[in-house]
Amino acid sequence: MSTETAEGEDELRERISNFLRRNFPQIQMHGGSAAIQNLDREEGSVTIQLGGACSGCGISPMTIQAIKSRMTKEIPEINTVHAETGMGGGHEGMGGGNVSPSFPGESSDAESTDEGPEAPF
Repeated sequence: MSTETAEGEDELRERISNFLRRNFPQIQMHGGSAAIQNLDREEGSVTIQLGGACSGCGISPMTIQAIKSRMTKEIPEINTVHAETGMGGGHEGMGGGNVSPSFPGESSDAESTDEGPEAPF
């Protein structure tokens, strides 16, 4: 890869990261994360991995659809967006498929006193 190509890819990665932060602040605000797993500038494709609280979240499919729809409109170099949470469907990655939910006050050991996060309202 030439220096010019590497700089172009770095600039595109930065634009994608800024797009995610600007358009989807709720991902991080709700304890989730969005990371670029793969970027193919020649094909115009990017793979985004949603993790943290996004894994297993009921609205993750809607978030993924919104990312796909908006990113291809706002970033002309991107034609195809692949996004996944790592949950189900044979996807590997953050969260895996063996995560079981925990609820405030529920614990697997008697020592834990975690009451979970405080509600924001």
